[in-house]
Amino acid sequence: MNTTEYCVQIALVLLVLRQMKGGKLDLASLVLPVVLIAATAVFYLKSVPTAGGDLGLEVGLAAAGVLLGTLAGLTTKVWNTREGAFAKAGLLAAAFWVGGIGARIAFVLASEHTGFGQRVTDFSRNNHITSQQAWVAAFVLMALGEAVSRLLTIRLRALRLRTAPGAVAARTV
Repeated sequence: MNTTEYCVQIALVLLVLRQMKGGKLDLASLVLPVVLIAATAVFYLKSVPTAGGDLGLEVGLAAAGVLLGTLAGLTTKVWNTREGAFAKAGLLAAAFWVGGIGARIAFVLASEHTGFGQRVTDFSRNNHITSQQAWVAAFVLMALGEAVSRLLTIRLRALRLRTAPGAVAARTV
C-alpha cells in the first residue's frame, strides 16, 4: 500500500468516529459519503476484469461489503425528532465498518510483507484470477458496497420511521 491508500483507509476510519458522534440525516451528511465513494471509484476502478475467475472474486467481495454495510446500518441507532431524522453508530456498527476496512488492510499487508503473498498467488492461479487489478477491483467494490449499503440502510430506516404512525416519538436500535 502506498501513502495515498493509507490516507484513504484512515479517512474511512475517521468516518466511523464521525458516525459515532451522531448527527442529523440531512443533505450535508449525505454528500460527504457520496463524494468519498465517487472519488474512490474514480481513483481506483480503472478497470473491472471479468476473465476467468475475476468476476466471481469481485462479486464475492462486493457481496461481503454489502453484508457488512447493511449490518452496520441495521445496528446504527436511527430516530426522528421534530427537527428531523438522526443517526448514531454504536460499537457494534463501528465494528462492522472497521472490520471491513481492517480485513482489506490486513490482506494487503500480509500479502506484501509475509509469506501470505505466495498463498494469494497460488489461490489466484488455482481460481483463474487473471491479474492484480482483479484483486484491486474486488476490494474497491467491497468498500463501495459497504459504504453504499450502510448509507442506504440508514436512510431507508429513517424514511420508514418518518412515515410510521407516531413517527416523531419513534426510536429504534
